[in-house]
Amino acid sequence: MDEAAGIGEMPQESIGTLTAHDPSQEPAPEGWLRRFRHWFLFWPIVVYVAARVVTLAVLAATAPINHHTLYQRLVRWDSHWFLRAAEQGWPRHLPMIHGHVAGNTTAFFPVFPLAMRFVSSATSLSALAVGVTISGVTGLTAVIAVGLLVRRFARTEEATRGALLFALFPGTFAFSLAYAEGIVLTCVALGLLALLDRRWWLAGLLGMVATATAPISLAFVLSCAWCAGWAVWRNRSLRPLVAPVLAVSGFFAYMFWLWRHTGVLDAWRLTERGGWKSSPSLAYPFRIIWDFVRNPISPTVTGQILFFGTVVAVVGAVLAIRQRQPAPVLIYGLTAGLLGAISAPVGLRPRFVMLAFPLVVAYGTRFRGRAYVATLLVSGVLLVAMTALEFVSLEVFP
Repeated sequence: MDEAAGIGEMPQESIGTLTAHDPSQEPAPEGWLRRFRHWFLFWPIVVYVAARVVTLAVLAATAPINHHTLYQRLVRWDSHWFLRAAEQGWPRHLPMIHGHVAGNTTAFFPVFPLAMRFVSSATSLSALAVGVTISGVTGLTAVIAVGLLVRRFARTEEATRGALLFALFPGTFAFSLAYAEGIVLTCVALGLLALLDRRWWLAGLLGMVATATAPISLAFVLSCAWCAGWAVWRNRSLRPLVAPVLAVSGFFAYMFWLWRHTGVLDAWRLTERGGWKSSPSLAYPFRIIWDFVRNPISPTVTGQILFFGTVVAVVGAVLAIRQRQPAPVLIYGLTAGLLGAISAPVGLRPRFVMLAFPLVVAYGTRFRGRAYVATLLVSGVLLVAMTALEFVSLEVFP
């Protein structure tokens, strides 16, 4: 059987694909400027760029008020660790404090800091400037990639709404810091597109970069495995298996390198547990919900953020399932959401809900009219609030 008959010939009910609106039936606008302004991702891109420019301008203008520099404002949270990894690398011996592994760069996967180091060495820019630039640019490519992916299973106006909501989602404050989220989201969204097109090598290579950038990308490996398994069963060909094998290799390559570099087989897990008190817990999301329901006033700001993040993710999951998103897209969204939910003490903060982006865009493709405008406005207000909280306060880690 021809491989092209793989996923593409599966019935709609098996992959949950919506009937997409044919863009060829839409009237073509005249003139290059008019045509550009009518591109369905024009406004998501404009809004995203405006958010980044305004954020950096406000940070630069207000930093002296608190006797800070823009550099001090930007070197916060994980940006500090990525910068250290880019400049100093990864320790050969895990640092210990009171019998436990202390926080160190081992917890931070190599693609982003190595990119910072390479570009910084090739230019006159500082590693931090490079990191913020990469984060902002890949955030933009993530908005485009997510929009293109949604356009594959939804109508044009729904893809615009989904991408615009994604661009204004509270978790996108991370694109103003030196964070790796933009690389992960771009690779995963384009990788899902490659899976839908049965481009196994491309999907695997994008997955390899993603899993060497952040561990939550392992959710994409499950999407690769599902698509490859279906294609192997339908076509009796082992070629599709290259996608999940390549995709997971980025993660295992880093684990193997850490083992050789430090002499400790589980160096990453020990660092996460000792340095950040982080470990998977199936009970963690239920504890978050119970603490809030028992007394909505008593939880800290972190507890309230985690509760509402969990609610947003659960509702988004219901919407995504009801909308019958393509199976690989839905599998990634649900798995990434679950991984975030059970990761104590991280939980479903806005940044991790954003990483489960199929659950976010489900709001955009489902809501329209006043409901969508209200959702967009609330998201924009929360983005401003989260940005201020993370850049001005040390009360809640992002």
